[in-house]
Amino acid sequence: MSTSKGPTLAVLPLAKGEGATNGLQILQPSGWPAPKGYANGMAADGRLVVTGGVIGWDTQGVLPTDFIAQVRQTLENISAIIAEGGARPEHLVRLTWYVVDIEEYLANLKALGKAYREIFGAHYPAMALVQVVRLVEKAARVEIEATAVVPR
Repeated sequence: MSTSKGPTLAVLPLAKGEGATNGLQILQPSGWPAPKGYANGMAADGRLVVTGGVIGWDTQGVLPTDFIAQVRQTLENISAIIAEGGARPEHLVRLTWYVVDIEEYLANLKALGKAYREIFGAHYPAMALVQVVRLVEKAARVEIEATAVVPR
């Protein structure tokens, strides 16, 4: 019988005081390079709060044409939705981003990071980025699904 030679798993503490209060753990296999702006994995105990695919329209149904403005409004919309379920941005465990132009995303990393931190702070859950042919709303440049876990 052979034993696994894969990396061992490290459970990293979250920001000061976060771990004990929100029940989240960042999962980082030992020896792996630390990810920047996301986590490889998350573990959490609590009540699940999920969103559907959220885009960047405002309460009037107006969608900005600018990519960063759409991202900012999308993140604000996610924050409002999860708040309805009793969650805050630091309870996020996963974000799945769908973009119609990955080059547009990559060309705007600095502005994206700034908008993200202004709305969600320095909490980086597990994330995935997927380029798609288009979104249901033709003018949408980004759509994000979110999963949060509210501590018990």
